[in-house]
Amino acid sequence: MAIAIIGAGMAGLAAGRKLADAGQAVTIFDKSRGLGGRMATRRVDAMAFDHGAQYFTAKGAAFRAVVDGWRAQGHAADWFEGAHVGAPGMTAPARALAQGLDVVTSCQVSDLHRAPDGWTILDKDGPVATPGNGAFAHVVLAVPAPQALPLAASADVAFEAMERAVYAPCWALLLAFAQPTGLPDHAKHERGAISWIARNASKLGRAPQPETLVVHASPDWSRQHLELTPEEAGERLLAHFTELTGVRDRPDYASAHRWRFALVETPAGAPFLFDEDSGLGACGDWCLGPRVEAAFDSGEALAARILAFGR
Repeated sequence: MAIAIIGAGMAGLAAGRKLADAGQAVTIFDKSRGLGGRMATRRVDAMAFDHGAQYFTAKGAAFRAVVDGWRAQGHAADWFEGAHVGAPGMTAPARALAQGLDVVTSCQVSDLHRAPDGWTILDKDGPVATPGNGAFAHVVLAVPAPQALPLAASADVAFEAMERAVYAPCWALLLAFAQPTGLPDHAKHERGAISWIARNASKLGRAPQPETLVVHASPDWSRQHLELTPEEAGERLLAHFTELTGVRDRPDYASAHRWRFALVETPAGAPFLFDEDSGLGACGDWCLGPRVEAAFDSGEALAARILAFGR
C-alpha cells in the first residue's frame, strides 16, 4: 500500500516511520529543505540556532521509550530536569525517524486529486514528479491545521474538528555575540514582549563560541506585530532584549524568523482525523496539544488507524 504524507515534522515522520516499519511504501512531501518542522536548527556559517521548539518532554511510556532510544544513539540529550533536546541540533530526532524513508523536500503541495487509481499530489506546476504519484491509497496531512484545511478542501473532504484548532504565532530573534553575555542557560518571562531566552551553548553538541542566543517573543507581541518585516521585528525585539537583560553590546549577528503557527492554544480535541470514504487523514500537535510528544502520538495513532483500515 502506497501512502503519501504531507509534512516532515514530528507528526508526519512518526506516521511515516510506523507505516514503513509495517511494510508500507511511504513518500513524504515537505515545503522546506530540511526535516523536523518547528524542531528546527538554522545554520549560518559556523553558527547554529535552535530557533523553533526549544526542548521536548516525554510524559507517556511510548514516547519515553522512543526518547530513550534517541538518547542511546546520540540523537538526543538531557538539557534540564525533564527536558530533552536533539543532539547536535534539534533536527536530529527528525533525521533519525526519517532514515530510509522517501522524502521529497522543497515541495509546496497545493492540491490533492483523487481518481480510481489513487491520490495524486500536486504543486503549482501540476503533479509532483515522483515515483508512485497518482496511485497513493492514503494521504496524511501532517501540517498545521490552517495549512491542512485548504488541502482537505481541494480533496472535497471537510474536517469540522480541524477548524477548532487555534495557534499563536511567534517571532524568534537569533543573536550572536563574540563575548559571553553572562545570561542564564534558559529563562522564561511571563510578562512583556519577550517570553523566552536560551543560550544554545548550554545544550549538548553546540559550539561554545560565538555565544548564540534564541529569543522568543510573547504570543501577544507576536500577534500585534505579525506583519512586520523580519528587519523591523528584529530591531524592535533587540531593543526589548537590551532593556530586559541589560546586555548593551551590539550583537555580531542578528536576524528574526516568524513562526506563523508556533504554539497550539486550542487543540482539535481528537488524536487524529480520518475520512474512511476517501482514505484521507490528518494529524499533528494541533490535535492534542502544544507538545512535541503530542505531535508524535498523533502521527503514530493515525498510522495505526490506516494500518487497521487495511486499504
